[in-house]
Amino acid sequence: MAATPQASPAPGVIGRFGVYARLVKFQFVIDFFLALAIVWTAMEPATRVNGAVLLTIAIFAVGKVGVLSAVMTLDDVTGIKDGSDSANYLGEGGTELRPLKRKPLLTGDLTVDQAQRFGHLSLVWGAVWWLVATVQAPHTPTWAVVVTVLLLSLSVQYSWGLKLSYIGLGELLLLFSASAFVLAPYGITTGHLPALVLVEALLFGFGQLMIAGYSNTKDIDGDAAVGRRTVAVLTSERGNRLFLGGLTALNVLVIVGPALAGWITWWFVVALLPLIVLRLRQYAGFLSNGHALLARSRGVVAFRVTVGCVLLFNVVHFGV
Repeated sequence: MAATPQASPAPGVIGRFGVYARLVKFQFVIDFFLALAIVWTAMEPATRVNGAVLLTIAIFAVGKVGVLSAVMTLDDVTGIKDGSDSANYLGEGGTELRPLKRKPLLTGDLTVDQAQRFGHLSLVWGAVWWLVATVQAPHTPTWAVVVTVLLLSLSVQYSWGLKLSYIGLGELLLLFSASAFVLAPYGITTGHLPALVLVEALLFGFGQLMIAGYSNTKDIDGDAAVGRRTVAVLTSERGNRLFLGGLTALNVLVIVGPALAGWITWWFVVALLPLIVLRLRQYAGFLSNGHALLARSRGVVAFRVTVGCVLLFNVVHFGV
């Protein structure tokens, strides 16, 4: 087990808040909140302003803060305990490989006990508010309740608890969890699941998966050392490139396939053309230079462009 640094607490309430904001990776939490914007714009205009719908989305959002905080925090707790964060963020002689400000446990701004306590409380917070959201929701179809329960119970198991990423299920869990952040609130507010919303949820999921895939490529040595069995660790360099190429093709197929099948309107493909171009550029660039972190950063851009294109499509398609 890797040694954990002693905490050097940030002074004052504002400083302490900033430390915890870095612990939960607030930039990525904000990205995940874009799922609720997709949910809201995918509704008919009259449904968007329904009081019960707005209340359900608001309560779900409050709980979502806790769930996402728990996911990010407990991942870092595991990372500091098994040494994977040290391996992936610090090179020979302690030199920075990535910005350490993302990891307050590595910098000593928080202790493991403080982070672990915060992660557990965040998960309880999320569970309570999601229970409230579900109980008072306008609709409670069984599938939506099941998705919500699975999202709550499994999302934190990526590297904590069951540690699903350590047994080769990390990529599948990430795709499900990110997609479910769209599916769950849409289901309990509208009571149904049209093909278009399923496609948009999967695109949201692929957006996060395609970021993680290249991160895992960068982290092969550190992950392998602690037994985290990502696809990048389990396969060869060529196999990993084929895997990322397969994900890229599936991402494009999620856009094109439903339109060809007649499940969604053809101009959805037109609206998502910027994503297709960026996704192909991301993969082609990685094949050319092998720069996993550059491909990852391009994935972040592609994810945000995806959300922008989906929101624009929804506003035009459903009206305002």
